This record gives sequence, C-alpha cells and structure tokens, in this order.
Amino acid sequence: YVQRNPFFDDPFFRQFFPELFNGRIIEQPVESIGSGFFISKDGYVVTNEHVVGDATEIIVAMANGKEYPAKLVDRDRVSDIALLKVEGDFPSIKFGDSDELLIGEWAIALGNPFGLFVKNQPTVTVGVISAVNRDFSPLEGRIYEDMIQTDAAINPGNSGGPLCNADGEVIGMNTFILTGDPQSHGSVGVGFAIPSNRIQQVVEKLKRRRGKDTNVWIGMYVSNLNPYIARSLGYPSTRGVYVRRLDKHSPAEKAGVQLGDIIVEINGEAVNSYADAQAIILSLDLRVGDKMRLKVWREGKLLEIDLLLERYPD
Repeated sequence: YVQRNPFFDDPFFRQFFPELFNGRIIEQPVESIGSGFFISKDGYVVTNEHVVGDATEIIVAMANGKEYPAKLVDRDRVSDIALLKVEGDFPSIKFGDSDELLIGEWAIALGNPFGLFVKNQPTVTVGVISAVNRDFSPLEGRIYEDMIQTDAAINPGNSGGPLCNADGEVIGMNTFILTGDPQSHGSVGVGFAIPSNRIQQVVEKLKRRRGKDTNVWIGMYVSNLNPYIARSLGYPSTRGVYVRRLDKHSPAEKAGVQLGDIIVEINGEAVNSYADAQAIILSLDLRVGDKMRLKVWREGKLLEIDLLLERYPD
C-alpha cells in the first residue's frame, strides 16, 4: 500500500487552493492499495504506475504477514507501469509469451480486491482470454493498446496483480475494468491487462534510465492500417501506421505532423505495424529534449519530420 496527500490529484482543490501543493503544508497520510508481483529473486516488483502515483511511502505486504519498505526505481506513466525494489531474496514469477495467447484459453487473475486481505493469501479468480489487441483512447496521459481482455473477475485493488495462464506463467498485469453502472466499481466480467511482453520491455527501460527525466510527451496516437483505411487515404499498402489523433500544442503538432499521416520510419528504422513502432520507441530510451525523426507518407509524398520531445504536461 502507499501513502499520499489526500488532495494531491483533485483538480477542484488544485484550482482554488494552489498553495496547498507547494510543500508548505503538513500532509495527512492516506492509504491506497493495489497489487504487484516479484519479477526477480533480488526484489524487483512490478505494479501499475497509477497504483503508486505520487506516493510518499510504499510498503510491500506479503502473504505471510511480513511488510517491507519499497523504493520506486522508476515509473512510466504512458504505459502505466512502475518498477519497485525491495531488499532481500524472494520467490519470483516466470513470464509467458503474451504474443502466443489464444482466445478461449484459461486466464487466472491474482490480487487483493478492495484491500480486504492484506497480509494474507491473494484472491484468485478464473476465466478465459476473451480477446487480445484491444485498444483504448488515451486516458489521463496513459496509452492502453494491445490490451488483453479477460472475464476473470477483476476489482479495485487487483490493479498491478498478475494475470496467469494455466501453466502459472504471467501473461499480463491486471490494470482496469469496465463497469455496467457508473456508480459501481465492481467487475462485470470485462477486465483488461497489459501484456507480459510489453511489461518486460518497459521494465528493461526503467532499469536503464533510473529516474532520469523520460516522462516524454510526443502527443500523437497511431494505429495499424487495414485495407479500407489505406484505400481511403490513397495509400498503396498496409505497411506503416497512421496518425489517428493529435494533442493540441504537442511536439508532434508543432513539428507539423497531421491527422492521416502514415509513418513508415522512426529514426531510420522501418515501421510496418503498431508493434514495430512501439518496439522502436521503447528501444530508443527517449528523454526530454531528445529529437525523433519521422518519415511519413502524405498525399503521395514522403516527408521527413523532426520532433523535439517535451516533458508531459502536469
């Protein structure tokens, strides 16, 4: 569980009482609870970035009742993944290959729903893989694409916990649910998890950068091309990704990227699909102030566009 300023993320209080957020007040600790899992024996823990948020203290509570202080190694808001470190030796999970998932195969969700059973055995729910490659519009600066959908019951408090296959391998990280009633926070059998292959990519990046200012803002959102979209844009192929949304005043917009542009290269590397674009960006270990060069197809012409990466706005 974590402790944070109770009003820190409330925009209502921010606009009327900005002096409360400059560090001159005594904060009242407020606990919030999520789940996580050890990915290595030397104490690295993965959870959702939205679980740790702006925590002032992070405690890892074990099933045997023991508690350990944890340090935040780094976090990636865009992918909603955070990496923690606990001192000691611990049993760890084994990752499965999320690219090999089959719709209909078993899915097992572990976690701590509603924070009811801290310092106790995790709750286990079972379902199936309902779908893969689910994409969502950006939410609070986070991008959820290629998500795993499952009907295994996931509730508040499960965020950050593992989603496993029948062999006990972690294939995803439980992240959010959809509810039928806006007033309800319970599961209706539509939950989503970040795929394990992306988790591993982001974790390696977080270990390398160690707190450097990499909360970069690009401000464009892309998707795979299909024959219909390619034809509507006059593009003679389905290789590449097309720009489906731009943030106002973002680095991408300032650099001249336009809706409907088709990106075929990033920093000289070919982009054939969304997976390519994601892998290239993750491998670049981009930081605030870096430049990124795009080659885009627009109305029959190839253009080169240089973006200057900015820090994600608060």
